[in-house]
Amino acid sequence: MRAILTILFFLLILSSCSEDGQLEQKFQEGTFSGTFQRDLGDSRIANITLTFDGNRWSGTSDYAKYPALCRGTYSIDENKITFQNECAWTAEFDWTLILSGEYKLTKTGSTLEFSRDYRSATSGTYIDQYRLTKD
Repeated sequence: MRAILTILFFLLILSSCSEDGQLEQKFQEGTFSGTFQRDLGDSRIANITLTFDGNRWSGTSDYAKYPALCRGTYSIDENKITFQNECAWTAEFDWTLILSGEYKLTKTGSTLEFSRDYRSATSGTYIDQYRLTKD
């Protein structure tokens, strides 16, 4: 009986170690370049770079504070990526442009896309869209 329980225990451990999690970890590491756009009709498109290292991220944009990138931590849970931004920001711009909070995540090959939908009956009517490719 003890041998059967031991075997079941090891099978349970092996089944909880998925290859998808390992592939996800490899995918999210590294430097990605691409674009950011706030969908408001004829919005400008910013060229951005984001680097993911462990659970840390850092980023730059060719437009100041569009989006507001700096550095922080992130976590991935299935099709969601959540960013924590660690930088201090001044008050003269729209703080919804700060990369922070939860975004819908899509990964295809070396392409990483995440977006946040601000459309609702009581708030703005736009979507922030990040489209990146691994360098």
